Amino acid sequence: MRASRLLSLLLLLQTRERMTARELATELEVSIRTIYRDVESLSAAGVPIYADRGPDGGYRLLGGYRTRLTGLTEAEAASLPLSGIPGPATQLGLGDVLAAELKLLAALPPALRTRATRIRERFHLDAPGWFRTPDQVPHLHAIADAVWNQHRIQVRYHRWKHPQHVTRTLDPLGVVLKAGTWYLIARPTHPDPDHPGPPEPRTYRISRVLTLHTLTEHFDRPGGFDLAAHWTAYTQRFEADSYPGQATIRLSPNGLARAAILLPPVMARAAHTTATAPGPDGWVQATLPIESVRHAHVEILKLGADAEALDPPELRDMITETVRALATRYASKASHLR
Repeated sequence: MRASRLLSLLLLLQTRERMTARELATELEVSIRTIYRDVESLSAAGVPIYADRGPDGGYRLLGGYRTRLTGLTEAEAASLPLSGIPGPATQLGLGDVLAAELKLLAALPPALRTRATRIRERFHLDAPGWFRTPDQVPHLHAIADAVWNQHRIQVRYHRWKHPQHVTRTLDPLGVVLKAGTWYLIARPTHPDPDHPGPPEPRTYRISRVLTLHTLTEHFDRPGGFDLAAHWTAYTQRFEADSYPGQATIRLSPNGLARAAILLPPVMARAAHTTATAPGPDGWVQATLPIESVRHAHVEILKLGADAEALDPPELRDMITETVRALATRYASKASHLR
């Protein structure tokens, strides 16, 4: 572990030329005192590293010194596809992202290294969504290891339908991070009573895995299975199944603009893609997918007087009743205040 850190420190100075002890400590996730000790160890080993004093100071290598210890280990090579998202890579147990990235940068010619560093400085991927607590995924590392090594797993899983706790033996095919939530794509080894027919890959939210046992059995991945293509098809089916109904509404220009912010993404997209040409009053008509009439009632009320429900009739009646009750409530309150 310490040898790996010393090499990472050396490669950091080689690729960035000059760094302070605090910057090195932050990058390597250790204390400043540890950096001082590591620098002393490198100096004692004959590495020409020295410190510039003053506010613009820091450590650097003397005379363009370069190490040739830039070969990738197997673990570092495996982590390369996730080099842009070090947080999720660490959660998956691929903690060698920094070392792999530094070795690649050190091996590049100076011009290419400068460009690669500039991209890192200007673009950053933050996977989790806003205003939400990340899922607790204590079994993620073990699941990722089973996916990598093609080991079957047995899980006890919490689901919404009855019975809520079920035990499944699975062939884990892949892991997906979607908006800060981790999912397992796995094929059950036995037919699912809720899904007749041959077992097909299914999606499991990893935070709902209660217990996990990695089995000694290996499995063969299905021929031609493409994780990215499978996930794209799954999300399209999920959206279609989640919004089986339709509602027709009218939107003012302001309502159409606010729909992009206030409505769920599926409904917001439909509001813009199905909108008719504006009428004389500037209003448009649009057809929205809805989960249910009650769901649509809540969502359309977010747009206030900038939206009017036309169909289905029960949706229009439900919104009419809500508006009438609100008018009565506020009129009564105003009268009481006077």
